[in-house]
Amino acid sequence: MSTARKSGSPRATRTGIRGAQNADLEQVIEIDEGITGLRKPAYWAEILRRYGGGRPQRFFLVADSGGRIEGYVVGDVRDWEFGSPPCGWVFGIAVRPDTREGGIGTRLLDAICEGFRRQGVTKVRTLLSRNNQLILSFFRSQGMMAGPFIPLEKDLA
Repeated sequence: MSTARKSGSPRATRTGIRGAQNADLEQVIEIDEGITGLRKPAYWAEILRRYGGGRPQRFFLVADSGGRIEGYVVGDVRDWEFGSPPCGWVFGIAVRPDTREGGIGTRLLDAICEGFRRQGVTKVRTLLSRNNQLILSFFRSQGMMAGPFIPLEKDLA
């Protein structure tokens, strides 16, 4: 039985989902650094500037448990990329390792998808490394599957 959709855990139910604020940045940076091994304060400040503040079509949400940020999700609505009707894109989601499998990731994804629905879109997409089995398993447990696009890239160096 999968535990990824388990949203009724005590920590998950005590955790509120809200828009990210300046005061949250240090904890967001800490979560990201703990997962990626890279500290990126300038990057996260720019993400907050571009995606914070409740801007239409842009979302930077955090899971707040009494002042402790347990996770975050970032995404936006993109219009007509590659001929696709407007859809929601999730380009960043993470939950503290010590609170995983408690439903917080599901609540974050559900919240951003609700924001996408309010913007009139009916589909959500993401892009991830084929080697990231953890996040691939999470997205699949949420009902996501391979889409109609093939990512291509070219080294410019």
